[in-house]
Amino acid sequence: MNKELSLEHKRHTLAHLLAAAILELYPDTKNAIGPAIDNGFYYDFEFATPITDADLKAVEKQMKKFINTWKAFSHKEVTHTEAKEIFKNNPYKLELIDEIVKKGEKITLYTCGEGKSEFTDLCRGGHSENPQKEIDTDAFKLSHIAGAYWRGDEKNKMLSRIYGLAFDTKEDLEAYKKQQEEAKKRDHKKLGRELDLFTFSDLVGAGLPLWTPKGTLLRITLDNFVWELRERYGYQKVEIPHITKKDLYETSGHWQKFSDELFKITTREEHTFAMKPMNCPHHTQIYARKQWSYRELPQRYANTTMCYRDEQSGELSGLARVRAFTQDDAHVFCRMSDTKSEFLKVWDIVHEFYSTFGFKLRVRLSLHDPAQPEKYLGGEERWNMAEGMLREIAKEKKADAFEAVGEAAFYGPKLDFMAKDSIGREWQVATIQLDMNLPERFDLFCINEKGEKERIVMIHAAIMGSIERFLSILIEHTAGNFPLWLAPVQVRVLSVRDTHNEYAENVYKKLKDAGIRAEISLEDVGLGKKVRGAKEERVPYFLIIGDKDIEAKKVTLEHLDKGNLGQLSIDEVIGKLQEEIKSRK
Repeated sequence: MNKELSLEHKRHTLAHLLAAAILELYPDTKNAIGPAIDNGFYYDFEFATPITDADLKAVEKQMKKFINTWKAFSHKEVTHTEAKEIFKNNPYKLELIDEIVKKGEKITLYTCGEGKSEFTDLCRGGHSENPQKEIDTDAFKLSHIAGAYWRGDEKNKMLSRIYGLAFDTKEDLEAYKKQQEEAKKRDHKKLGRELDLFTFSDLVGAGLPLWTPKGTLLRITLDNFVWELRERYGYQKVEIPHITKKDLYETSGHWQKFSDELFKITTREEHTFAMKPMNCPHHTQIYARKQWSYRELPQRYANTTMCYRDEQSGELSGLARVRAFTQDDAHVFCRMSDTKSEFLKVWDIVHEFYSTFGFKLRVRLSLHDPAQPEKYLGGEERWNMAEGMLREIAKEKKADAFEAVGEAAFYGPKLDFMAKDSIGREWQVATIQLDMNLPERFDLFCINEKGEKERIVMIHAAIMGSIERFLSILIEHTAGNFPLWLAPVQVRVLSVRDTHNEYAENVYKKLKDAGIRAEISLEDVGLGKKVRGAKEERVPYFLIIGDKDIEAKKVTLEHLDKGNLGQLSIDEVIGKLQEEIKSRK
């Protein structure tokens, strides 16, 4: 068993152990579900009397006591009737049992422990073989309690979700806790407010960020960088409306699949429209406007535009999960024989973009599950060919790659890029997806060499994914210390006293004329306060102007991290900054 799977099994085992401890301490509790998650585990409970975070220490102590008798899991398959009898007093388990039967799956129970510690749960399996020996009791910790609707549906009862952290060793747990402390300091919601990048308004609504002048500059600068990279490879800009008739999404399949997530509009003439949750169906109609020869392909369309999804309130989180988000979207319409070369072009764009910020990337090959062919569009032969191409690309690029069976979209396999940030967290960022579904649904074709219609394919390529989510990651990755080329304010001019203001204003004007994003601070508040203000706002450079600087006809250049860089002429400063901006260091 690989290390990753072993850790997942430990976490799942600990979820069972948590439920056993809770039922021992609070016998009137009803336990719902408890999976392993990325950093540990959780279990949902309905308590007769609610508990708080202060009670978790006693629960954790009970878990560590019970684990001494947890030597091996046993499991057995039971009938629908037997399962209903065992869990007759637990409505959550009864609902799950009915679902299992409806799907035609086996009902299995897993048991571990002896005497008071014995616990049986409805489960598919995946546990430690010998929890007592395999689980380090110093390597897990209950972290907190949160509310969670049963099955994530706000119409259902609110349960108490107990979260736990779990790792292989105590050292791994401590490293994770340290990382989380650092993450709190870097929280993009906190820094976004402090750096005046974006805001939210109760009058506008949750999940609908409003961008300040500085935040808007960030967005525009990032988007311009992506466009600069795309333009090299022959992409063309297109534009689309923000709403559409429902017919477009009925044809694409999105109406049936994502109806609950759509914001719907009824016109005065009783026509139904929707706010677009994605851009690809619109782009198909730009391609479909005329008949194309194979010689005119690929057609590459790029479009940075806002999309809208009716996310549930409890799922919204700063910029990471919003109701209005901006996709830097591109779609390539090409023949199947061109897909590899087009994927490679996008690959190069992705790597240049993310390496600029110091992200380390690995690639997930998201493949279909051959055991469940009914979940995917198209025959096995076409899927195997497409997935073979992705493997070739990863091999050709000598990528740090891994395969994930069952992670493909229903319409085609994809390459998902995973970025590790400066404090060691991994995020899914860019994605390149092969789509064999929309061209079929919208009857998209080209005329091939034989003068016959040939079905084309479609490639989805989002570099940032969404500007909002990417910025939530980037703000935390950099702790708000943006590189000079991206910083909303690149340099601030600080006069020591008001007698230096005239010279400072001349310097400020020269910086602005040179195209550098500059600000000037002339307030009579003391130099120390001005410097602290520049540092708190993460301004990369600031220029100090005092008597000696004016006398020498120079300025004193200081860097946010490197400190005093000495006296330079204003032309030398401008040259240095322009070179750094141009190179995107």
